[in-house]
Amino acid sequence: MKSRVIRGRIWMLRDADGKRIDNVDTDMIFHNRYLYITDIKEMGKYAFSNLPGWEDFPKKAKPGDILVVGINFGAGSSRQQAVDCFISLGISAIIGESFGAIYKRNVINSGLPLLEAPGIFESDLETGDVVEVHLDTGEIFRGGKLVFKAKPMSKVALDIYD
Repeated sequence: MKSRVIRGRIWMLRDADGKRIDNVDTDMIFHNRYLYITDIKEMGKYAFSNLPGWEDFPKKAKPGDILVVGINFGAGSSRQQAVDCFISLGISAIIGESFGAIYKRNVINSGLPLLEAPGIFESDLETGDVVEVHLDTGEIFRGGKLVFKAKPMSKVALDIYD
């Protein structure tokens, strides 16, 4: 069984003014001009290529990093590449205020941990913080101290992850 505790550096999805970016659709995550790419190993370098200010994310991201995203992340189409590009980069989990329904299901079905965390952008978490995420409880720790409590993953989602 995989570990249900994930440790990694976080990326808070904010704009140049530090504001949370909401309503990021699947075309912003993985633009349709790259849909011809079928090798998942190649998809990572195009993650966020259509999201202003985040085009260089694939060059900065490291395996094990964790994305923290805003409201309605993954809205739009059901394109699987919008999940696979993060798997390609080695993103270990996605934590978000809320998700588009189809995107959420695609992430879960791909075995990538997803936690819903309404209010997480009001916490004092910042890009670059190293956190420990407990998938069973939704607890997020930084430096051994509890900093946020997300909704724990459901039993079904945990079973798929395992």
